[in-house]
Amino acid sequence: MQLKIGVTGGIGSGKSVVCRIFNVLGIPVFDADAEAKRLMTIDASLRNAIRAEFGTEAYHEDGTLNRPYLADQVFNDEQRLKILNGLVHPVVIRKGEQWAQQQKAPYTIKEAALLFESGSFKLNHYTILVSAPVGIRIERVMQRDGVTAEQVKARMERQWPDERKRQLADFVIVNDGIQALIPQVLALDKQFRSGQLQ
Repeated sequence: MQLKIGVTGGIGSGKSVVCRIFNVLGIPVFDADAEAKRLMTIDASLRNAIRAEFGTEAYHEDGTLNRPYLADQVFNDEQRLKILNGLVHPVVIRKGEQWAQQQKAPYTIKEAALLFESGSFKLNHYTILVSAPVGIRIERVMQRDGVTAEQVKARMERQWPDERKRQLADFVIVNDGIQALIPQVLALDKQFRSGQLQ
């Protein structure tokens, strides 16, 4: 049986860095967030559903997603965000399951920001939470995206706090800039390959 491992973490936690290390070790990674953006553009039925719910302005004339418009529609409206996620998540989850079945590696990784929030963590055998102190996360995102601390905090408020995620996670990787990441990833990789899990 091939293990399916989910990797999640709040914005700025460094989950993509962790996934890149797993990838270097030869483990295939499914980036659910990147795939969601791709499918919202190329999947005809998903596009039609988004247009029907959010209007034709949801897409530019060339067929690409009108991100600023859509972000504006859902940013301060919890209900509208739920509707959008309800359209997108099932399509991405289905795609991720198909992708995992095609892989030949000892295990696969699914990277997703909303792994717990979407409920898709239930499809994985184990889940890793990448955790970092809030202050460090805010700094990272400000540098990466050129945004203010307030904008980062607004994004953070839309995700579950680490304390809540910790209760559901099987493993935690600490990315606080003090504890080295690579040994933590190597230790988990060894466990997943051997099948000897705590």
